[in-house]
Amino acid sequence: MENNNPINWREARLNINEEFSEPPVILMVEDSIVCTLGNFSASSGKDKSKKTFNVSAMTASLLSGKPVLNYYPFLPNDRQKILYVDTEQSPFHCIKVAKRILKLADKELTEVEDSFIFLSLRRYAPKVRIQIIEQAIEDNPEIFLVIIDGIRDLVLDINSPSEATEIMGKLLKWTDEKSIHIHTVIHLNKVDENTRGHLGTELNNKAETVMQVTKSTDDSNISVVSPKSVRDVEFNPFAFCINENALPELTESHSTSKQPSKGFDYNELSESEHREALEMAFESIPQVGYNQLIEVLQKAYQAVAGVDFGVNKTKGLKKFLINKRMIIQIGKKYEYNKDFHY
Repeated sequence: MENNNPINWREARLNINEEFSEPPVILMVEDSIVCTLGNFSASSGKDKSKKTFNVSAMTASLLSGKPVLNYYPFLPNDRQKILYVDTEQSPFHCIKVAKRILKLADKELTEVEDSFIFLSLRRYAPKVRIQIIEQAIEDNPEIFLVIIDGIRDLVLDINSPSEATEIMGKLLKWTDEKSIHIHTVIHLNKVDENTRGHLGTELNNKAETVMQVTKSTDDSNISVVSPKSVRDVEFNPFAFCINENALPELTESHSTSKQPSKGFDYNELSESEHREALEMAFESIPQVGYNQLIEVLQKAYQAVAGVDFGVNKTKGLKKFLINKRMIIQIGKKYEYNKDFHY
C-alpha cells in the first residue's frame, strides 16, 4: 500500500555540532529545579490529600511572579499566559479553585483576564478533552504553562498501555513543539504509594519531577509535599495547612526547611551594605554555581556587615536576595543584578 505521508528520517537526525542551551527554569522549590520549559511534571497523592491546593499555589506563584508556599517562580520574558484545565470537578467547584488562585496571587480578575485561561472539561468525553486542550494550546502561543488537574480523565482505561502511550506522546509533543511546561495531577493507589495504572507508571518514567502530596500522620489538617522523583537535586519536604481564608499556607512546625525570618532580619542591612557585599562576592567572577554562591556570600557579608552566617542562614539570605532581584538565577548559575531597587 502506498504511504501518502512519507516520513523523512533525516529530520530526526541529531546535529552533534549544534549547541543546545539548558531548558529555561520556571519554578524551583528551595534550590531544586522542579519545572523547566520543554518538559512536564506531576503531582501525585491519594484522595483528599489536597493535591489541588498544592497545584493552586504553584499556579498562583507563576501567575504573580512571587513566591507562594515554597515555590519560587522565574517567568519567561516573552510569554505570560497560563492554561489551567480541570477534568473532574463541576463548574461551581472550578470557580472556587480559580478564585483561590487569584487570592493566592493577590490578583483581581480584571488584571489577569488575558493571561489566565481556565477550562472546565468534566462534561466532555476523553477524546474531546484532548482535542480541546490541544486547540487551546495551538490558539494561544503566549502560553508557557499548562496545568492538567486530572490527567486520568483523558483516557478511558488507566491501565491501557496504548492509551497511556498516546497521552505521553501528546505531552511530549506539546512540550517540545511549543516549549511549554505541563504539570499534571494523578491519584495514588489506595493500598500503596504507587501512581495509578499504566498511565501513572509512564508519568513516573518520563516526568521531569514528580511531587507527592500526603496527609500528615500527626495532623490530618496538614499536608506534606515531598519529592518522589526529581531530575535535579531533591528539595526538603514542606508542609501546609488550610487557613481561615480557605487558602494553603506553610506550617512551620511541620516543615523541614529553615525559615530565613528567624533571628537576624536581612532587612536590617542597608541598601549600600547589600550592594557592597554583592559587589565583593561577584568581583572575581560574574556567574557562580550554587555551592560557590553560598561560600562567597558568607565571606562577603562577614567582611562588609560583620555578620557570621552559617550555611542554612546563608541559604535564607540567597532566597531573600533572589526575591529582591538583587541576584538573578540563570539556569543553575547566579549573577549579581547591579540595577536592583531595594
